[in-house]
Amino acid sequence: MEDTLSLVVIPKVLEDFIPYKGKEFSSDSEAYTFYNEYARRGYFGIRKEYANKCKKTKKITSRRLVCDREGFRGKDNRDHQTNRAQSETRCGCNARVTIVLNRETGMYVVCDFVEEHNHHLHNAATVHMIPSQRKMSAAQEIEADITHASGIRIKDAYHFFSKQVGGSEGLGFTRRDQKNYLRTKRQRTLMYGEASSIERYFSRHLKENPPYYYAIQLDSEEQITNIFWADARMILDYSHFGDVITFDTTYGTNKAARPLGVFLGLNHHREAIVFGGALLYDETIESFIWLFETFLEAMNDKKPKTIFTDADAAMSVAIKEVLPDTYHALCSWHMWQNALKHLGYLLKGESRFGQDFSGCIYEYDDEDIFLSAWKELLDVYNLHENTWLRDLFKLKEKWSQAYVKRTFTARMRSTQLSERFNCDLKECLKTNINIVEFFTHFERVVGQKRYKELKAEYDSRQKLPRLTLKTSPMLNQLSNIYTLNIFEVFQNEVIGVMPLIIASRNVMQDWQEYVVGVFGVYKQYTISLNTSDWTISCICRMFESCGILCRHCIKVFDTLDAKIIPEKYIIKRWRRNARDNDMSDIHQESSKLEYSDRYKALCPIYVQLVNEACESEEGYMILSSAVHDLRKKNSRGKRYKW
Repeated sequence: MEDTLSLVVIPKVLEDFIPYKGKEFSSDSEAYTFYNEYARRGYFGIRKEYANKCKKTKKITSRRLVCDREGFRGKDNRDHQTNRAQSETRCGCNARVTIVLNRETGMYVVCDFVEEHNHHLHNAATVHMIPSQRKMSAAQEIEADITHASGIRIKDAYHFFSKQVGGSEGLGFTRRDQKNYLRTKRQRTLMYGEASSIERYFSRHLKENPPYYYAIQLDSEEQITNIFWADARMILDYSHFGDVITFDTTYGTNKAARPLGVFLGLNHHREAIVFGGALLYDETIESFIWLFETFLEAMNDKKPKTIFTDADAAMSVAIKEVLPDTYHALCSWHMWQNALKHLGYLLKGESRFGQDFSGCIYEYDDEDIFLSAWKELLDVYNLHENTWLRDLFKLKEKWSQAYVKRTFTARMRSTQLSERFNCDLKECLKTNINIVEFFTHFERVVGQKRYKELKAEYDSRQKLPRLTLKTSPMLNQLSNIYTLNIFEVFQNEVIGVMPLIIASRNVMQDWQEYVVGVFGVYKQYTISLNTSDWTISCICRMFESCGILCRHCIKVFDTLDAKIIPEKYIIKRWRRNARDNDMSDIHQESSKLEYSDRYKALCPIYVQLVNEACESEEGYMILSSAVHDLRKKNSRGKRYKW
């Protein structure tokens, strides 16, 4: 190690810029500016060591400025396993200047000046990188704001600024300084401006609709980091259709450039519905854990059966911790995007790789057949050493039909719901809007989605389903029960019965086993049936994964002359009345959902009553008196919980 104590270096600076003893300054800030200019010309950095103040006036009476390599680093109390420890920079340099206040003249006088350094100095090419020599001017900050608001990347903006002054050394700040400035400004804006606006926004919604839920996470400095919100309709929708959800994040949809996360699902019309939104500070394990825990709290701790996400590692860890019993499936759309990235050359021309890869994802119900097909895929295309496919195979339980069929997915295999929602959101957003405006735009897009459901609801009540086989008892039965979209799915299964054959059957008292094949195709399905209660299951597991009976089971029922689908195989999720609550459902829901349901039921009744009462003075007096009596009864009801 070099002995820096024996090294003596004196900066070569013009005499006019040297802070000799006796030199006077009108303020301590002027002294700092002068010494910093001296340091710039001498190629070293400075920092403030201490300042003494008058107890009465709080005015600085003395200050010492030192070389930034003064002193030695204190004891490092961090974990010894820290991967990237900061490099040592201090070497006990004694170069300094000390000023004291002359109380008679009010001037600050240099009383001590040491110009010798015990280390090598920087040079003209690197002096602009020294922390004390880096500062963005007001004009530069404005330029940084403009480029950032215009969507120009920090890297490109910094390159542009550098070209303007003939190189980065003439700027006076680094790209990191520019990034830190924008980040600090974002936090400051949120702290002093948008933080209170967010609170007012959520408080207003909470007052207008008490079941409204929101949560804000603060960091150690009491600054907003993560935000989650869900209105009463989202919470109610989740109670009906929260069995399968997708979650995805996207960037660039708001001024703060925070990742936007949206929880989505499918309703009984197979239209996208929103369960909640989140603005995250980052995409770390900690942020995702907070988000998923908050989501469950908002949804009365009702956990989804299945969640679809991309292959984000941090998200996977959080799901495993917060939702250990929820099946975590990977989005097939993201898989295809990664396939294009890693194996794009095999997806061009006449290559059959795309078909073979698709077969491994969607087609093979049997695990052994899938494993055989995957091995053949690697053999045919010589991909045994491909690291992406190797890593993907380790996650096969999350994407292959042979495994995903074991859980309920509502015929969902992708987060494309999220992609479409984000696309709709971006169309009505600009990067220069503030966060409250963002929430307003978000509400608008959610409203558009809800209108689509309303339109589908209207169509289901107004339009009659087209029956391909008008004499089919099953189709006639379910045409009045299923929504239009779900009925079409079921009708396709009924039509698909035509080419099926019973390859074999095994009958033992109340239990029967059938092997159903497809005419002209070497593919068979095993169906088990308990005739005592008409419980049926197929190895394709369509009912277990989608909630709709498969053609193979329908074939067995038809063989046994069972022309009507048993009630237990018509799940409420796909019915037209899926949103109707019976009393057992209401008692099982939390107070939030009970409030919302009762509120929706009573409001239109009493609005109509008020309108009628206001038509005359007599009606007004009658209703006023009745309301007074109702309040008394309701008060007693709260006390005795009638």
